[in-house]
Amino acid sequence: MTYRVNINGEVRELDVPEDMPLLWALRNELGMVGTKFGCGKALCGACTVHVDGVAQRSCSLPVGSIGADSKVTTIEALEKTEIGRALQQAWLEEDVMQCGYCQAGQLMNASALLARNPKPSASQIDSAMAGNICRCACYTRIRDAIAVVAEKGTANV
Repeated sequence: MTYRVNINGEVRELDVPEDMPLLWALRNELGMVGTKFGCGKALCGACTVHVDGVAQRSCSLPVGSIGADSKVTTIEALEKTEIGRALQQAWLEEDVMQCGYCQAGQLMNASALLARNPKPSASQIDSAMAGNICRCACYTRIRDAIAVVAEKGTANV
C-alpha cells in the first residue's frame, strides 16, 4: 500500500506494508539512517522521532498508523529548530557523547521535553529521559546539557 507521510517538512511516498515499523521505512526505504535501531521493542529510545511534536518510538510505530495530516520529524531535521540547535551545542559543550549510538534518540526526546516544558527541573528531566537508555551511562551529562539549554532560555519557542 502507498502512504504519503510528511517527514521533515517534505511529503514522501512510501509503498510499504501498513504494519512496517516507521524505523524501517525511514532507514531502508528513504535512506534516512540517523534514527537508530536499538532493541526493536520500544524500550531503549534509540529510534525516537517526533510525530506531531510528540516523542515516539519508531521501531514499534506502524507506518499505517500515522495520520495523513501528521508531521514526522527525525534527527536529520533537528538542527532546523532553535531547541535542536541549542541542544546540539550543549551536547558538545557538556561533552555528552561517548559511543554516540543512542544520542539521536536522546536528542529527539530532549527536544520534545523542552518544547512542552522549557524550564524543567532536574527531576522532570530525569523522568522524561528515563525511557532512553545509554549503555555508556552518560546520564548525568545528558541531564546537564538539557539543564543548560533550559537555563539559557533558548528552549523558548
